[in-house]
Amino acid sequence: MAFQFLGYDAEMAQQRQGARSFAAERALLREVDSPFDLDEGQFKRLFRLTPNLVYEIIDKIGSRLEALSAEKQVLAALRFYATGCYQRPVGEQWGLSMSQSSISRSIHRVTDAINETMFMENVRYPMAVVERQVARSIFSAAREPFDGAIGAIDCTHRPKDHEEAYINHHGYHSINVQMVCDPNLKILNVNARFPGARHDAYIWNASAVRRAMKRAYDRGDHNTFIIGDLGYPLEP
Repeated sequence: MAFQFLGYDAEMAQQRQGARSFAAERALLREVDSPFDLDEGQFKRLFRLTPNLVYEIIDKIGSRLEALSAEKQVLAALRFYATGCYQRPVGEQWGLSMSQSSISRSIHRVTDAINETMFMENVRYPMAVVERQVARSIFSAAREPFDGAIGAIDCTHRPKDHEEAYINHHGYHSINVQMVCDPNLKILNVNARFPGARHDAYIWNASAVRRAMKRAYDRGDHNTFIIGDLGYPLEP
């Protein structure tokens, strides 16, 4: 019981801190005519992406977004992704002014459009031969070089409510999302199938990337690695 109460207190403190941060960010948005009028640092803090990258997303998926302006829908979805907040407060952000139902529809539309037009095109593993060679050269030239490395792996926890299976080792609810990226931080693979109670090594053991690495090793490629922290076992 003591553990549960400690976890609850920590979660409540985190929620209060989030509410204060959200209020400060709303005040910041009220001072400009458009979120794109913010300086790049402020914009990235609110939406987690640079303005130029957001414009690129709008250009690529705008034709798939109906009704409201593509710009508003993309910003609403990105703000929701960035905060994990309830939909109504996101819609009440000055500069968005959207109802909860509009926010919900925008999140679904933008998410589907990103998955169908951008995610499947850009997030892929295995890498092409040239991409592997470039990644190896960057890792080899790093301040702490690792010869043969082509990517890095780790898991990150994302909130999920109510299911007991989703209580992670930190004591709160989440899903445990595994990602692999190259040395330029380009995402190569995402695995968001497992609840927070699953350990990083368990997710890695069940992942398609591990199977691809094993096939390459069995074919004789013994100098290609993905690096991770102590949550992952050492393997050939």
